[in-house]
Amino acid sequence: MAALLEVEHLRIEFPTRRGTLVAVDDVSFSIDEGEVLGVVGESGAGKSLTGTAIIGLLEPPGRVAAGEIRLMGRRIDDLPYEEIRKIRGKQIGAVFQDPLTSLNPLYSVGRQLIETIQTHTDLSPTQARTRALELLQEVGIPAAERRVDHYPHQFSGGMRQRVVIALALCVNPKLVIADEPTTALDVSIQAQIIALLKRLCRDHGTAIMLITHDMGVIAETADRVAVMYAGRIAEIGPVRSVIKEAKHPYSHGLMGSIPKINDTKERLDQIEGSMPRLTEIPPGCAFNPRCPHVFERCRVERPELLDAGATRASCWLYAHG
Repeated sequence: MAALLEVEHLRIEFPTRRGTLVAVDDVSFSIDEGEVLGVVGESGAGKSLTGTAIIGLLEPPGRVAAGEIRLMGRRIDDLPYEEIRKIRGKQIGAVFQDPLTSLNPLYSVGRQLIETIQTHTDLSPTQARTRALELLQEVGIPAAERRVDHYPHQFSGGMRQRVVIALALCVNPKLVIADEPTTALDVSIQAQIIALLKRLCRDHGTAIMLITHDMGVIAETADRVAVMYAGRIAEIGPVRSVIKEAKHPYSHGLMGSIPKINDTKERLDQIEGSMPRLTEIPPGCAFNPRCPHVFERCRVERPELLDAGATRASCWLYAHG
């Protein structure tokens, strides 16, 4: 059976006066129904752009230059604007870092929910309002009957993010792209939002692509994780395997930089150097200037994802033969 979402050899380019920048380079992965795929990496690794391309919201001049994105077997990256717009509301929901980018300050949250529901279904205004109330209750907004007519500015950050999740779920999408959904929130609120996303997966079979730079959120939420570096996937595999026994030197460094509760270290491990700019990505493996295990092949030849035990890593250490 095919996966719910399949991304194959995705390449995203930005033409500039100095030439073409490749922001996402040959990225492939899939997400099954009801699965949470965490996508983690530093700022500029290409994780948000990958999510944006799936939703069909890439800002020009950015463009999908190669590869395919398929949802339930249907190719969606080459659809006309109106077609992808229909899919975006109905089959793919989105939750962004700042809830205010998704909410219109001039309309009550109830009106925004009702309009979205009516755009994608045949429900009457009364039925749509009932559904809006159900959604607000499901995402944990207290006194939903009263709050439904409030405006976005009357909600706290955590409550606004719940409203955005309700909006994303209006018509039971198959896939939700959640881009840094908890970054701007207090830790206790983060935990509630994470629990909410997990429950949605369980109850509705919704698949979630969870984009974040917070490994703690990934550990708590995801089934599998893709570690991105300089526009490529460095490692992908079950979340436990990547956290406990990361195979790619970059993933290993990322995990080593997370403090452990029972550790008495004076200093955290760190990866020397910083991620290259898009204009200065080195030949071979993009991580080679920072890698403690670098050898000649890494400097000249770019590795594909290779089997590395429980995970797959784009690293020549796992080349057999």
